Amino acid sequence: MPSVETAAAKALEEATASEKGRSAAVLVHDGPLRQTILALRAGEVLAEHNSPPAASMYVLSGRVRVTGQDQSEIAAGEIVALTHVRHGVEALEDSVFLLTTVTSQAGESHGEAPATPQA
Repeated sequence: MPSVETAAAKALEEATASEKGRSAAVLVHDGPLRQTILALRAGEVLAEHNSPPAASMYVLSGRVRVTGQDQSEIAAGEIVALTHVRHGVEALEDSVFLLTTVTSQAGESHGEAPATPQA
């Protein structure tokens, strides 16, 4: 497995060379846990999409804006939990971030409510 720094540099190189201005590579996939390196060229946008049950974004380089219920700018070195509402991401600079997601929780499937404990 490459280092995070190596994966980030490769992703940014691929994004800047890509017609679409983006690149993504899964670094860790363990059951419902995924850690993905994403790179966006300045000005590129990931359209609004639904959040998984749990997610965080750690910006490794650059600066991005997360849109949705609240807009926030996130710079290199900052980490945020993503809200449970539809959101999008806009690269304000060439940017790379580590997206950590949990696609389901114990006892539930993606998109379903958690099981109610029996009394």
